[in-house]
Amino acid sequence: MTHYFGAHTIDTGDIHMAARRAGAAGMRALQIFTTIPKFYGDKSSIKPERVERFRTALGETDIDPAQVVAHGAYVLNTATPDEEKSRRARDGLAKELERSTALGIGAICFHPGAATDDDREAAAARVAGAIVHALERVPTSGTRVLVENTAGAGRTFAKTAAEVGAILAHIPRALRARTGYGLDTCHLFASGYDLRASTGAVSRILDEFEEATGEVPGFFHLNDSEGELGSNKDRHVLLGDGRIGLEPFRALLADPRSRNIPLILETPQLVMNIAEDDPAPDPYDVQMMELLSELRP
Repeated sequence: MTHYFGAHTIDTGDIHMAARRAGAAGMRALQIFTTIPKFYGDKSSIKPERVERFRTALGETDIDPAQVVAHGAYVLNTATPDEEKSRRARDGLAKELERSTALGIGAICFHPGAATDDDREAAAARVAGAIVHALERVPTSGTRVLVENTAGAGRTFAKTAAEVGAILAHIPRALRARTGYGLDTCHLFASGYDLRASTGAVSRILDEFEEATGEVPGFFHLNDSEGELGSNKDRHVLLGDGRIGLEPFRALLADPRSRNIPLILETPQLVMNIAEDDPAPDPYDVQMMELLSELRP
């Protein structure tokens, strides 16, 4: 059983350079954007030469494609009752799965969006409908579609174990193995889950999500929180520099549910203006990798 540490590394020069920077930092997992995250990407395909460059770069690292996650576009609001926005979000998620399948990676993750009509049960069904649409559009994909818990700002959906479980409960049994969920530590803390409450707090929180969904997480995002407990602020900082502190991450790494899945840092980068052909790892990523090695049992 292994910890697969990685990060959402800078992709200046494209995603193959993100893979090389992760490999240079000693990472064994990776997160990428397959297209610009500020747009739906519902009409964006991926060129074969881009796929080949990425696969070649991965082959030069210790990163198994199964430990690579593509993060869906931020604008995909699959929980909305607005028909046009819902259609574009659904199609954007399907295109994300299509691109990620071409890359041959393990999973995509996405934020479910906001239940703007305040109907939480209907929102769960809409998010599940978007997942089913994607899975049916790319029926042979081995890439899983994973819901990410949210920080809970405004009407955003999937901030609790019950809401994540409600989404997955709407997935037909025949498709259920192709989907799941993952947890972001900053989002957990911001939405009111106190990872610091006691020595057993982290395991009890994971128990709650496992009971609500019937399964363990498919990934973790390892982020400290700039905001206070329950602030609903999605503000990531380096591990140990925020309100969560280091001990909950030590507890998480001691839990068997953190093994054999991508453990992705989405923490700040120090060098934002790196040259397109420079494969050097970010100093903050190197610092975080050293820290995680110290924190694990």
